[in-house]
Amino acid sequence: MQVMIDMQRGRAAAAVLLVLLAALAAVSSTSGAGGGTVIRMQLSHADAGRGLTPGELLQRMALRSKTRAARFLSGSSASAPVTPGYPSTAEYLVHLGIGTPSSQPVQLVLDTGSDLTWTQCLPCSSAAAASACFPQALPYFDPSLSSTFVNLTCDSSACQDLRPWSSCVNQTCAYNSYSYSDNSTTSGKLVADTFVFQGAQGQTAVPNLSFGCGLNNSGRSFTPIVTGIAGFGRGNLSLPSQLKVDNFSYCFTNNTSTSSPVLFGLPANLSGGASSGAAVQTTPLNTTSTFYYYLNLKSITVGSTTLQVPESAFALNADGTGGTIIDSGTSITSLPPHVFSLLRDAFVSQLNMTPVAVTAQPDLLCFPASTQTTTMPKLQLQFEGATLDLPQGNYVCPQDNNTCIAILQSSGGNNMTIIGNYQQQNLHVLYDLAANTLSFVPAQCDKV
Repeated sequence: MQVMIDMQRGRAAAAVLLVLLAALAAVSSTSGAGGGTVIRMQLSHADAGRGLTPGELLQRMALRSKTRAARFLSGSSASAPVTPGYPSTAEYLVHLGIGTPSSQPVQLVLDTGSDLTWTQCLPCSSAAAASACFPQALPYFDPSLSSTFVNLTCDSSACQDLRPWSSCVNQTCAYNSYSYSDNSTTSGKLVADTFVFQGAQGQTAVPNLSFGCGLNNSGRSFTPIVTGIAGFGRGNLSLPSQLKVDNFSYCFTNNTSTSSPVLFGLPANLSGGASSGAAVQTTPLNTTSTFYYYLNLKSITVGSTTLQVPESAFALNADGTGGTIIDSGTSITSLPPHVFSLLRDAFVSQLNMTPVAVTAQPDLLCFPASTQTTTMPKLQLQFEGATLDLPQGNYVCPQDNNTCIAILQSSGGNNMTIIGNYQQQNLHVLYDLAANTLSFVPAQCDKV
């Protein structure tokens, strides 16, 4: 793989790296309900610290979301957020350490749409003559420096969970061509080591967690701030499953903030940091899929208009198409074409304005700059047993002196509805894996 990085992007990556390394020191364990331990980590957004304008942020989010949606359309359950975009489809990055006695830092893309956690490992190389790995700012993970590193055997349960990508090589578990819709791939060994979550108030070390040691990884979307993927999906290999926690939660700050919290294990109070008067709402997770987090979306309301769409438009079909998922790796929510068309008509009718074409955002619904936020219709998503009343900041964005609605139309025949992280900003979102529910509450994420 050849990765071309000009000097300007190199400086931008270096600036972001400083932010990410600072966040590594902000991981700790706290006390949860019943006195249990909650593992807390900080996330950094890939665009944090870049000095981008709101319009530039919106443009990058839209491009990442479109390429991410193409991954779901491909039907690849192994996919992770590495489909082609500009400059990368990475969204939120998890910071942790691997190995003992001294843990080695890694920066992994948080992905609720996949299970395998992996990072690049020596002896891979990014040299032009042997470009088995993509360049990264941090050193490649070196197994020889860890006394707790082990290769997993072919008969290990983790190796079985990785089928059909796993195989047996010299009695050890290997995985080959774990591929993505843009032809990006990772191949390597399935291994185990101690994961270290450490902070100023101490550290939590969890031994014997399985992960992929990527030895041959390629893809034009990987950038130097990323070392691999952290799988938060529903399978046995995902990080939450291996940590044996009943739940995990996150609270995404806006894109210009430097960090967002993610917690494993039920917090002492989900309402901690909640906005004044805000109530926790809970909706069931659809358990049909073993890969993605499907929700039962019932309807969408724009201002005073509930879109005339049958619930079946948002439902998961027997053939695996359609459905509504919540996804950390997608920036902007996307809707099936016929649903988006009705949403567009509702905004146009209630604003009584003609949309304008914005060159930088041809896929978004935009209105003249004279549009006042006070006249912008409210946007609500009605789920089974819960209603997400979106603040304007979670769906209204400035772009080239215009006002745009940060909702995309699905393309390529994709009838899936994807709830993106932009619409989840300043919400504390909890995935209860034991009860198969998803809860959320408006919150000040820097206080969670």
